[in-house]
Amino acid sequence: MGLTKGSLPSLLAILPLISGQAAYGLEFAIPSSPPSNSSSLIDSTPLGVSLEFFAFPDYIEKVPLTNSCLSALGEVFGTPPPMRIGGTTQDRATYNASLSLAVSYTVASPDDAPDSLTFGDKFMDLAAGYDGKVTIGVNRRLDDIDNTIAAAKVIQSKLQNLYAIELGNEPNFFESSDPIAHGNAWTAEADAESQVSWQSSVSKGLGDLKDFVQAGVFFDLETFTISYLVEKEENTDSTQYVHSFCHHYYPQSSPSFNLSKLMDHTTIVDGVLAFEEQVRAAEELQKDLIMGETNSATQGGGGISPTYGAGLWILDYMMQATILGVKQLFFHQGTIGNCQYCWWNSNNTVNAPFYGAYFAALALANASQVAQLDSGDTRYAAYVIYDADSKPSRVLLYNSDYYTEGTRGSVDVTLTALSGDSVSVKRLTGDAATTTVEDGKVTIAGQAFTGETCGLSGSENVESVQVDGGVGSFSVGASEALLVYL
Repeated sequence: MGLTKGSLPSLLAILPLISGQAAYGLEFAIPSSPPSNSSSLIDSTPLGVSLEFFAFPDYIEKVPLTNSCLSALGEVFGTPPPMRIGGTTQDRATYNASLSLAVSYTVASPDDAPDSLTFGDKFMDLAAGYDGKVTIGVNRRLDDIDNTIAAAKVIQSKLQNLYAIELGNEPNFFESSDPIAHGNAWTAEADAESQVSWQSSVSKGLGDLKDFVQAGVFFDLETFTISYLVEKEENTDSTQYVHSFCHHYYPQSSPSFNLSKLMDHTTIVDGVLAFEEQVRAAEELQKDLIMGETNSATQGGGGISPTYGAGLWILDYMMQATILGVKQLFFHQGTIGNCQYCWWNSNNTVNAPFYGAYFAALALANASQVAQLDSGDTRYAAYVIYDADSKPSRVLLYNSDYYTEGTRGSVDVTLTALSGDSVSVKRLTGDAATTTVEDGKVTIAGQAFTGETCGLSGSENVESVQVDGGVGSFSVGASEALLVYL
């Protein structure tokens, strides 16, 4: 169901600002069943990763934390998280059936992405070896449909775990000089015609395969949109080929990086609401809207992306997108060694943003629905998560006040309509919003990720809060989140 500022349950009490103490006192009653503003049914694995096309083999074969951290998320969800393989370099890639390597390219520096590359059957073997669902992107920009069909045939034959195939990446960035444009201006209309034509041709090449394309793959909310594409899909009877629709989202870009704004709850609410029309357009065709590639900021993130604050953004963003109806979100992992928003490194370091992703997994695992309790117009968020029996099982509290140093403010939250004598709490915290794992500490219930196993180490500190007459009080520090187990 859609979100509209002011339409959500209002906070019941706001106390005056007291410097150095609790900034506000908030009170929320926990609905005993999902309220009208709840999400639709949540996917069993709403959070996944997107691996840059050319770097995918190295992520699997040379970066141990890839499999370890995906396994850690899978243990929380009870099933492996989904993976998308694609990005800018998928539209630079040509399939070579005789190539013995997974991928072949040359670059001047290890920090660079290749301008052209080839990939072979081993690439698909690696994708087929993943235990979770996989979406693979193939080339449309170079306008070699025979080559794309040849690659798609191998994908179809090898990947029993295939979710969908993307035909091109972010076509809103295609230009008239690209082969697919044939020297003409590349517009949303031209792209829509190209998408449905390629869907039909690839389907025929795969034996009239239906329900296999992840369509759209747009980085745009102006002209290149799902709401525009669906009309062409319907008019050409092409929806039979579409498994899901896809947009990409990076809320910030150069030169206006701002960590305080990134993690601000109100900004996150507004940013996600911008996709409501796209979600509804997909739903009208009974298709899912996937955020197929997303992360905190483009161009590497300008210094904000490796921070704990970026992890808090992931947490709140996951809640908002899930409530809106985005079925799954795939957080992009780019060029190995030159990727500020990446969740882990080749040196066995688990980066600060992964803590927010893992905390989001803890919040949404085995959940049926989630509802927002706050009004969406302050920096303080509250969500109630429901289990398979539609009973409240967890509450997520988030204080997006931007903390860097000095006295750490807090917000006192009172929850009512609780049951039992006490509840347990896990706290996500860090030294500061600006903290990275190289210069400070980030923890979940007192524990930190260490080593190539992507496991939590240290003594776990699960807090206990007394409940008196159905009422419990919780203190959430600035730039902190609490997961309350009911």
